[in-house]
Amino acid sequence: MANWPLRKEIGDQHEQRITQELEHRGWAVHPYGQGTYPAAIQNALRRTDSPLRQFPDLIAARGPDLITIDAKTRMPSTMTSRYAISRKCLLAGLQFLGMYAPVPLYYVFGDLTVLTPVEVMHYPSNASRHSSGSYYLISTRRAHRFDDVFGSIIAEQAEQAA
Repeated sequence: MANWPLRKEIGDQHEQRITQELEHRGWAVHPYGQGTYPAAIQNALRRTDSPLRQFPDLIAARGPDLITIDAKTRMPSTMTSRYAISRKCLLAGLQFLGMYAPVPLYYVFGDLTVLTPVEVMHYPSNASRHSSGSYYLISTRRAHRFDDVFGSIIAEQAEQAA
């Protein structure tokens, strides 16, 4: 899937789905990172290796809790039952955590399961580096359910969604 406009459209749809799911659980959600910048800045970021390129896609709050989300659309691998996280993305995620602690960063995959950068780094028996060295591959069995991380749908939200 090398076509940037198509990848962006699919990514935007995934971010919208995550936003809706979080809102149904009482979170206030706002776009964050590269997708919020004007086209000229987005184009320049695509041509750099800066961790700014890998900033989370969404920021959300519920009461005093503040979180960030990096939406991972095209995972898991349908052939291997593993998620693929790019090395650059993982390193940027770890840097983000170091700079903005205690705000957590979550990877939310297309199947609405969740992992953190630290988990990807610390599951050595279930994560490996792709032979190219560009990706960390981690078993889908390690991922958490969306509801377990972000809470269940609020009753009145569930009635409205039905």
